Amino acid sequence: MRKGQFEARLLLLVSFALVAFGLVMVYSATSASAALQNGEVDVAVNIPPHLANIIAGHPKIFLSTAPSIRTLQLMFVTHEYDAQHKLVGPYKGVTADKRVRQAIAYALDVDEIIKGVLDGKAMRTATLLTPLHFGYDPSLKPIKQDLGKVKQLLTEAGYPSGLEITLNGPQGRYVRDKEVAEAVAGQLTKAGIKTQLKTYEFVNYLNNLVYVHKPGPVWLIGWGTPTVDAETVYGPLFRTGSNLGNYHNADFDGMVDQAQTQMDEKQRLALYHRINKLWIDDMPAVPLYQQLDLYGANKRLSWKARSDELIKAYDMSLKDSK
Repeated sequence: MRKGQFEARLLLLVSFALVAFGLVMVYSATSASAALQNGEVDVAVNIPPHLANIIAGHPKIFLSTAPSIRTLQLMFVTHEYDAQHKLVGPYKGVTADKRVRQAIAYALDVDEIIKGVLDGKAMRTATLLTPLHFGYDPSLKPIKQDLGKVKQLLTEAGYPSGLEITLNGPQGRYVRDKEVAEAVAGQLTKAGIKTQLKTYEFVNYLNNLVYVHKPGPVWLIGWGTPTVDAETVYGPLFRTGSNLGNYHNADFDGMVDQAQTQMDEKQRLALYHRINKLWIDDMPAVPLYQQLDLYGANKRLSWKARSDELIKAYDMSLKDSK
């Protein structure tokens, strides 16, 4: 195959994508994997975890992995906003109570979800910051499941017999996103938080729920930005008035604003470490995991996956076919 043909095939694959919270393929991940194995494409993204070993052992293709800048999390609605992103007031649902949010966090066994749904191909996170991010604090550890604490928190919040919630999420946007949401709903229900799961096509999910501040009370989303800086996580998702926010905390806002103008790197890092701890204490979201991005590529190609999910032609070259 000539170089021009290869570039055309790669361009064709990338042209079936749009940028919205990252790269979105029109083809299903399974179809892309099949096309890769059949020699129809040279690069496939979002390889399903259960196909990773098959691709890694294939004679003509290889598996390339990268710890992603993207995390997946359960987001909570704690405050109401209008369509112009103006704060209306506290949310009237159960997730306005921090104890309920904490109970949901302690009800989850995320390690089991990673093992059972993602074949172990993800990493736990304590916040929405990965080790790649400026602002990451390695001393913070993810919450472990504690069903006794769930019962205690729900009782303190006035729900000794449990409660019911709705979990909204996308289908087909992230690796096994529906299956992850199903596992989350199942664990919550077993812990006394009866959960109804509703999934949506991604663009519909964004336009009709997320962007109009009606995604909750609990909603699943992935987030990652190539700047790998805490500012581009905490600001867009949690600061008052952001177009994705459903949370309000004046102390949090003040610290985020201060970090944006702080030029001293050490002081800025210390400030984000303080923000991390405030965020964990108030729990406007439950971090689930950092994705391990899985790509398949033809062995004629010299290329390595990037953590920022970008596929750049100048990172690639064709091997000498002698």
